[in-house]
Amino acid sequence: MEHFLNFNVITFLLQNLNETFPCVRLLNATHQIGCQSSFGGDVGVVHLLESEENLDWVLSSGPNPPYMVILESTLFTRYSQCSRVAGVVVVEPTTNPPDGFSPHTSCPNENMGVYSESYGPSYAHCNVTVWNPLGNGLSYEEFDFPIFSMKDSNDTEVIRRCYREHNRAVNGSTPQYPLCAMQLFSHMSAVTDTATCMRRSEIPFSLTPEFVCDPLGDENIWASTKPLNNTAKGHKEGESVVIAAVKMDSRSFFFGLAPGADSTATGLVALLAAANALRNATAELNRTILYTFFHGETFDYIGSSRMVYDMENNQFPLDLDNVHSILEVGQVALGSNSRLWLHSDPVSRRNRSVNKLVSNLHLAAAGLNISLEEPNVTQPLPPSSFQRFLRVRSIPGVVIENHQASFTNKYYQSIFDNAESLQLNYSPNLTAEEQLEFVTDAAKNLTEVATAVARGLYLQAGGHPAGMNTVQADSKLVRPLDWKRNSGYTWIKRLKIKKQSSDGDVSTFSSEDKPTKFYIGVDQEMSEPNFMVQTILANLTGTIVNVTKENCQKQKEDEEDNRNKHLYYYQWVQGPLRPNSTERDSFCVRSTVRKSPAKSPAFVLREYTSKDYSTWTESRWKTITGRIFLVASHDLEMLTLGVGVAVLLVSLLLTYFVSSKADILFSSGREPTNATY
Repeated sequence: MEHFLNFNVITFLLQNLNETFPCVRLLNATHQIGCQSSFGGDVGVVHLLESEENLDWVLSSGPNPPYMVILESTLFTRYSQCSRVAGVVVVEPTTNPPDGFSPHTSCPNENMGVYSESYGPSYAHCNVTVWNPLGNGLSYEEFDFPIFSMKDSNDTEVIRRCYREHNRAVNGSTPQYPLCAMQLFSHMSAVTDTATCMRRSEIPFSLTPEFVCDPLGDENIWASTKPLNNTAKGHKEGESVVIAAVKMDSRSFFFGLAPGADSTATGLVALLAAANALRNATAELNRTILYTFFHGETFDYIGSSRMVYDMENNQFPLDLDNVHSILEVGQVALGSNSRLWLHSDPVSRRNRSVNKLVSNLHLAAAGLNISLEEPNVTQPLPPSSFQRFLRVRSIPGVVIENHQASFTNKYYQSIFDNAESLQLNYSPNLTAEEQLEFVTDAAKNLTEVATAVARGLYLQAGGHPAGMNTVQADSKLVRPLDWKRNSGYTWIKRLKIKKQSSDGDVSTFSSEDKPTKFYIGVDQEMSEPNFMVQTILANLTGTIVNVTKENCQKQKEDEEDNRNKHLYYYQWVQGPLRPNSTERDSFCVRSTVRKSPAKSPAFVLREYTSKDYSTWTESRWKTITGRIFLVASHDLEMLTLGVGVAVLLVSLLLTYFVSSKADILFSSGREPTNATY
């Protein structure tokens, strides 16, 4: 079912509002979170909350409840139940709050990591380190009224003007009717928890099943430096791989808003640039590097837990016995000290293979403008995909982060984890094309990080230290890093790539003016982060082959020899414009990039109350709408109703009287019986 978003405003004329994002309902094995309206939508008198002191008007003293509260996001920091609130519209500010803001929990994914009562119990539930101390947990609360987010633009000025002209109290006086009111409609179909909504969606013998929720899920993206037969599942004899992992999803309180600049995009771009740096240095390696981009990690490690599950059950081209070690890239935006931290598991830290990986990373960073350090020996692993591998196998691994203990990211999983939080500022005099060529300090730092990651992988995969310095990340690839518009779009624009749809046609990727949505969503065809990573990774690590468009789409390199079909992935893309022409050169890219399911094993096993796997689902809805209009006073409404009822009763009496006297009122004189014609 499609999710439709439509927000209309009626003042004196009907006007559409752009850039509106709702809070929607999510469910897991035990409860539900998020927001919804009543079935018919919620209506309230508009009140512009300008300060916390102004809150008393909404909660107690205002004479015209319920209220539809309009507030700046800096005031949206806590939740209290109040029947006088019909809904909330949060206006995004033009600058980030200096003190930070995170609606996520203070201990992300605490119940699905490696630490538990049976493994490192002293580290479970963030007993040693509270990773996200600014987390207030708003994203995991349940709200019984609708909440929307809006850009601070001309659209919000319409609402402010309506409030100023009709609702603002002047010198303590009570506003007079008509008042400006708003209606928000965001009714959610699913309730209670995942088990309940999935049971309702799977009613047997139903001719017209009514689906009320969908599992969160998408696809992981992976590629290897050595081609692997994708059809031969399970253990590969003699194969040893080093997994280079990163997550590619984020979230915020609002559906469709998930910028994830530090929490997601920095690690994503660093690993993509590292993969490109290793492009010509893999022939001399005796181990295979497996680049893995996990989707859905924000929601209890959906992507990584599914890959581990598939490896355990021979549903992946490798198994866990093939995994030599793991290097995960987390939040790597550098601060003023240019320092990164190498986190490892204290329970298995005595493993010599871990020490070897750490020493390789220290060697890799030598000569670069960054320093790598290790936290205290009692420091547990931060939230990371690596934890899902440790749950089933003691594998050596390191997670690279920009924090020693608590996150340095003050805006973790919020709408403020954006370009401004990383100080990605461009001169206003630069054009869009000039911005692609301009190297910000953040891009320079990230190039150093990508180089250190690439060299560390090179050494860990068996490369000789003498050849390490030839591995260097390209700042030209990192410099289009720009979350102001679209972190993926600028990469696509530089590589001159367009999206290939499922039917083989080439279409435009996305609008340049819209940010990348790192939210995982429900199963869908080629989501934005998925396509972005798949296409960029293929072009950074693959090669161009001289085949026709038809053969490229059929995944075959030539008519006679089709042995490469199961070793490579082929993608037909459009390149740069031809000189003095509006047409583009098209070509076929061959790479080892593949996709694998990023859907929780709980939905494969139909264990909707699982404590081992993610059980998150997203409610369905039919439509999300809103409008603003003038509303009459309650007395006038009652008077109008009374007059209407009186007119109805009089009409009924009059009709009854006319009907009962019809033979008198409408009779005509009878003619004589002897009349002839």
